[in-house]
Amino acid sequence: MDTCPRPWKRREVTVSREVWLVFSREMRHRYRQPTWLVMGLAQPVLFMFFFGPLLKKFVAYTPGFPPGGAWQVFAPALMIQMVIVGSSFVGVGLLSEYRSGVLERFRVTPMSPAALLLGKVLTVAFNVLIQAGVIVLVCHLAFRVDPPLVGMAVCMLMVAALSLAIASCSYALALRIRNEESLMASLNALLMPLFLLSGTFLPITAELAPSWLYRLSRVNPVAHVMDAGRAGFRGDYSVHALLPGSAAAFAMAVLSLWWAVRTFSRLDV
Repeated sequence: MDTCPRPWKRREVTVSREVWLVFSREMRHRYRQPTWLVMGLAQPVLFMFFFGPLLKKFVAYTPGFPPGGAWQVFAPALMIQMVIVGSSFVGVGLLSEYRSGVLERFRVTPMSPAALLLGKVLTVAFNVLIQAGVIVLVCHLAFRVDPPLVGMAVCMLMVAALSLAIASCSYALALRIRNEESLMASLNALLMPLFLLSGTFLPITAELAPSWLYRLSRVNPVAHVMDAGRAGFRGDYSVHALLPGSAAAFAMAVLSLWWAVRTFSRLDV
């Protein structure tokens, strides 16, 4: 009987260990300065308390909103907002590592570029999920929001997939541009239309928005992810409600990871 492990199995174990090493390093680095958690939650919590009550009154007297109450519309929007804010500018930190020689030290090791990237983006997604969980907890305690567990899991999957996509694009752009000011300007120019056309603060529906704005929002994949997150949060698990957003989130994550891995593989430090 052949007891020797096959090479592909050895490589699979190696890659998973490399991802774990990068992930644990990034987590230690972040939790040494826990202010990131407070600052990352400050903006959505302020919106929750200072804008949420206004939206509740607005929903009561305005037709055309998605089904469910105001918080079934607004709580997933806070999560998506946090994903966009918390995942988009991680490339700035990567440029700091690039200039200080950290990436160069990684490159001279046998670690694969895919493992280096996956370890970093999984850290971003994990941290975003922690913040999203805190938002749900605050909504439940302060505003009596009680989403179904399955629906909350669906919304969390949308959050994680979108975070992977945005963080991967941020890392890839950082290594393409290699300048902090140009990177931040490029990210703002790319993310602002996605943010506004996603219907984060007010849903962009056919009844509420002008026809040109509604059609333009349908081109935005983040809008479909937002719709799927809201559908899951209110307990709507129909194919019509979840399939477009799930497909958009999966496609964005796969394409962004592929582009980022390709960029990391061609990195010349």
